[in-house]
This record gives sequence, C-alpha cells and structure tokens, in this order.
Amino acid sequence: MWLLRGGVEIQVPADTVLVGDSVVIGAGTVIPVDGTVLSGEATVNEAAMTGESAPVVKQRGSAVLSGTLMEEGRLVVYAEHVGSHTAAARIADYVEQSLTAKSEAQLDAARLADRLVPTVLKLAGGSFLMTGDWRSAASVLQADYSCALKLATPVAFKSAMYGAGQAGILIKGANALERLAQADTVIFDKTGTLTTGDLQVTDSIAFDPTFSPDDLICLAASVEEHYFHPLAMAVVNAAKETHNRHFDHQEVKFIVAHGVASVIDGKRIVVGSRHFIEDDEGIDTTAHREAIDALHRDGKTLLFIGFGGVLAGVLALKDSVRAASAATIARLRRAGVKRVLMLTGDHRDRAAELAAELHLDGFHADLLPTDKARIIEDLSREGARIAFVGDGINDAPALAGAHVGIAMQKGADIARLTADVALLEDRIERVADAKETANAAMALIARNYRLTVGLNSAILGAAALGLLSPVGTAVLHNGTTIGILLNALRRAPVAVPRA
Repeated sequence: MWLLRGGVEIQVPADTVLVGDSVVIGAGTVIPVDGTVLSGEATVNEAAMTGESAPVVKQRGSAVLSGTLMEEGRLVVYAEHVGSHTAAARIADYVEQSLTAKSEAQLDAARLADRLVPTVLKLAGGSFLMTGDWRSAASVLQADYSCALKLATPVAFKSAMYGAGQAGILIKGANALERLAQADTVIFDKTGTLTTGDLQVTDSIAFDPTFSPDDLICLAASVEEHYFHPLAMAVVNAAKETHNRHFDHQEVKFIVAHGVASVIDGKRIVVGSRHFIEDDEGIDTTAHREAIDALHRDGKTLLFIGFGGVLAGVLALKDSVRAASAATIARLRRAGVKRVLMLTGDHRDRAAELAAELHLDGFHADLLPTDKARIIEDLSREGARIAFVGDGINDAPALAGAHVGIAMQKGADIARLTADVALLEDRIERVADAKETANAAMALIARNYRLTVGLNSAILGAAALGLLSPVGTAVLHNGTTIGILLNALRRAPVAVPRA
C-alpha cells in the first residue's frame, strides 16, 4: 500500500497503516480504508457496498468506503478506519457471527421415532403378558416404524434438493429448504437483483436541430468508443442499435471524473457530467433546464454532449428492470408470500419508481450495508420470516441474518457463500421456482409423515391385538414403508421454465 509522508510516496505493508495516514489510491485499485478524500479526483464504483449502479465522482471532502473500486483517477485519502475497523472488515465479522448463531432444528420425524422405540418395546411386552403368545409380541416388534419415520423425511428432502439442482437452484441443506417454505416475507436487493445492474440509454434529447436523437447517440459514441467506463459502454451499445453513423474525430482526451473531449469537423466536442459541461467548458444549459430537471426527477443518470460551445443534447441512462421481475413477484405472492419489500443503497427517487412499477409493499433506500442487516433484524423481531435475495458484498450481512438467504448467480463470492440458497442461473424467476419447490417439498413431507404415522399405527394396533401374524405384519409394514419411500422420491411437481 502506498502512503504519502512528508510529501514523498512510500510503499508499506497493509497491516502497518494507521488512522491518520494519507493513503494514495490509483485507478483499478480496491480502496483499502474508510476515509475522506484529501486531494485528487476520481470515479469510484460503489456497487459492491451501496448498490449504486452508476460510478460516483469523488473529490476533496468526499467520503470513501473500503471494498469499493477506483475506476479512474487518483486520490489521496485520509484514513479514518483501518484494518478490522473498516466497513468491509465489519461486514465479514457480522457474517461470521450470524453464521455461528444459526443452528439446525431437529426434524419432528426423528424425535417421534426416538420416542417410539421404548413405546413399541413396552407394547410388545404388554401384548405378551396379556396373550401369552410370543408371536403377538413378535408382530408388535415387526410393526415398529421408527426406521420409516427416519428414512422418509430425509429422502424427500434429498429428492427435492436434487430436483432443484437440476433446475439451476442450489439449496444448501434440508434446513434451508424448510426455512424457505416457512418464509412469509421476501426482501429484494435492487441492483443486480430486481434490475440487471447494467445501464442502458433510455432517452436521447437533441437540442441542436441538425442532430436527430439517433445522431446524438452516435455522436457521443464516436468519442466514447475508446473509453471503458460503464456510461461509455452503454452509449456505444445504444449506437449499435441505431444506424450506427460514425463521426470522424481527432485524438480523444480523457478528463478524469468528468468525461471525454475531442474535435469533430473543427469543433470541440465534450461528453460528460453537468459539472464538466457547465463549469469547465462554460456551456450554458439554462435554456433546457426544464427538460433536464424532468429527467433527473425520473431518477436517470445524465450524460451531456457539448458541440461547438453549445449544448447539443442530453442522453439519459438507467439501470434496466429485469423482464421477469414483476412476474416473479406475482408468483411469490401466489406461493404464500404476504409482503414483498426492497432494500437498496441507491437513491430514494429511483427506488420509489421501481417499487411503484413492481407493486412492492414497501422499500428502504439510501442504505449502508449495516442498515440492511438492521432492518432484517427489526422485521424478524416483529415475527416476519424473511427470505432475503441479494448479490453484492454489501448484502452478505442481510443474507446471513435473514431466515433464509438467496444469492443471485452473478453475486459476489461472499454473498454466495453466506446464502442458504444460491441460484446457478442469472434469472430472477428462479427465486419463485425455489419457493414453489420448497412449498411442494414440505407439503409432500407432511403427507408422507401423516401416511407413515396413520398406516403404521393401525398396523401396530392390529398386531398388539393379535389380529396379525409376524409374517403378515412384516409384509404390511415393509410394504407401506417402501410405498412411502417411493412417494418421497417423487419430486415436487413444480413447473420450472427453461430457456
């Protein structure tokens, strides 16, 4: 790690950094400390910690979090929290504590089976004393069904988990399946879960009449195509869907945390932030303020295009909602979920719009990672059985603290390790598939439990009364056990759509 001491940059071991040190952070580096920017300017991808889909500009006075990625630029950061006290380290510690606190409940079937053994022995002895016939006692012993109880339930769990695995859902144990079936509240993270996590151009507004909306996209893409910023990549992808006109330009200059600049047909073109356009380039945007403010109110990220010293237009970008999000939420409600909520570190206006679009029961925005875990804890204390669906490092505490955690396929490693259920395909509909599978599996287990107890209790009673011979008891008992086990192997009839 590089530190700035006495005006000189020196490299030191990471574990020797102290609070108050000035840490130098370059492009492509994961920020190692929590602190405040002393100097420099950069764009930081905070998606892993806050869920914000668009990179954030950091400059003097801005707060930065450990675990976030510097995409471009250079910062000198005053270290306020280091080592085990950083946000990333506290998240890891929280996850460890949450996982340790979890315990697996013993299955009711196993407990009943353990209690059944002495009962059967007493019943066999009583039958012998009453009838004086050893065959009566033998019949009772043959009717003991503790093995059937202990076998049928785990076989059904294994069968359901195998079927879920074939459908692209990894369920980590019988307890996870049972807790998923019990869940009555589903809470989604926003970015990368309900949304794709990828920005897309939604609006192209040309203020210069010489450019059409498609021309404006292509104009911006002509200079942005040399740039690998998420905004630039979204513009280039949008240009490919148009007539893809290319504007010849001179050398492109990158202005860190602002945008790009070049020359086309002897005129300077700049593409970037509003601050870049207005303050650095001196381009007046007041004539178009109403249109710009309307896009802001829609929760969109704006890219300004200046050409020849005037505002040529604005591109609006937005994280796209997954096509199957609404249908998935509807299926979850049909599967017995009473509330569907959303937690996000993203801005409130964007969260409110998405919550309304998907008809969610509520949302919380502008959250830090520990806020998500706190909300999960508060709702759990009120009696909610929560299934939390997330994908980022910032979701790991919530995944660990929920009644059952579900990690998306493209989730961070710590999220997938923490979760009870991991999706093997990047399809949100798998969340509903998992819930339906769990419901059907638990319903099958309940039916098998009732059949096992009902049929075998009847056989046991008949044997105790001397109505069945040992051979007849064995045939009936083993026959019902085999039938119930075969029924347990029958996977839950959940229709899992495939691509």
